[in-house]
Amino acid sequence: MAAQKINEAHEHIAKAEKYLKTSFMKWKPDYDSAASEYAKAAVAFKNAKQYDEAKEAYLKEAEAHKDNRAALEQAGMMLKEMQRLPEAIQLIEKASMMYVENGTPDTAAMALDRAGKLIEPINLEKAVELYQQAASVFENEERLRQAVELLGKASRLLVRARRFDEAAASIQKEKNMYKEIENYPTCFKKTIAQVLVHLHRNDFVAADKCVRESYSIPGFSGSEDCVALEQLLEGYDQQDEDQVFSVCNSPLIKYMDNDYAKLALSLKVPGGGTKKKSPVTPQGVAGTSKTEEEDDEYSGGLC
Repeated sequence: MAAQKINEAHEHIAKAEKYLKTSFMKWKPDYDSAASEYAKAAVAFKNAKQYDEAKEAYLKEAEAHKDNRAALEQAGMMLKEMQRLPEAIQLIEKASMMYVENGTPDTAAMALDRAGKLIEPINLEKAVELYQQAASVFENEERLRQAVELLGKASRLLVRARRFDEAAASIQKEKNMYKEIENYPTCFKKTIAQVLVHLHRNDFVAADKCVRESYSIPGFSGSEDCVALEQLLEGYDQQDEDQVFSVCNSPLIKYMDNDYAKLALSLKVPGGGTKKKSPVTPQGVAGTSKTEEEDDEYSGGLC
């Protein structure tokens, strides 16, 4: 089956090359027909799992059709299949720029989002950049709901990489967007995220300011989010380890996005340890709680 597909692909390439040739009776290459044949060849190579040849066929299709963004993106996906991710991302980024130039910004943003997902397991910094680019494209189109979703991905990765100054700025931008689209409950959650980030930056003043500014958001004052944050800041300020531990392990925070939940578990109280100790087990042997195990896991950083 694979051999049949490879032969089929080569036949399409031969036809494409024929369309590109000129002669005394044919002054101009037939780029449209050549591009069509290269596209068919690429699909045949892909079906035969000949990804390098498929990539080259897609690139030739893109060359024949100077504005063929989709062919460039497909070439990038073939590089992904070969685990050549940095090269794949370069092609997808190039395709996204062409999508913008040709008036299809939504497609550009979605391509950048896909690229971010591809590179995220091996390069958080590049993934953050791609998500931020995608968010900017949507924001320029006044598509704030889509923009803020992508910005949220960037914020979480910044937290995971412990780039807290950048994370704080990114979360603030998210919060502003959610205010603009009047999604106030999500603003409350972003305030919790902000406070956790600021406390990890050892900036109690900034954390307290976030809460005070949030009182102007409809519904925040008196909400469970507000009460939890007031208790957290009080415990942190008074170096009350048990109170901080109680808030950080409450369902309200434990069931937030994983990166923020982990951030809460690794929060250190000024002037002392991180968590209250586990009680002795019924068998009389000191046990290690799940919380302490997770704290050990992230005590050196969230990566």
